[in-house]
Amino acid sequence: MTDPVLRRSDEIEYEPVDAADGLEKGVLLNDDHGAPNFAIRRFVLEAGGEVPKHTNEVEHEQYVLEGAYTVGIGDKTHEVEAGDSLLIPAGTVHWYRNDGDEPGAFICAVPHGDDQIELLE
Repeated sequence: MTDPVLRRSDEIEYEPVDAADGLEKGVLLNDDHGAPNFAIRRFVLEAGGEVPKHTNEVEHEQYVLEGAYTVGIGDKTHEVEAGDSLLIPAGTVHWYRNDGDEPGAFICAVPHGDDQIELLE
């Protein structure tokens, strides 16, 4: 049986994502906190920030919290904004770019397990 957990926003530490320019990640919940199946992370993509084309071995479910930015998934490009949701299947090429003047932020849920990231650029 898993115990309930409450993490306050001031407990979340954000770190730059090395492979990207202007992207920070905060882990909201993961197996270290007792979450049995999924990790939930919050990302902030600064104005002018970008994440290069890459793949992951695990699926990603995302929910846009704020801002507007561009996401490439496979061979399609999408303009997303607060309230939009995305499914990025495992192994699918994807990338992000924020051409706006305001930061964008999104929640990303992924299943536990090894996730190999392959940069394509």
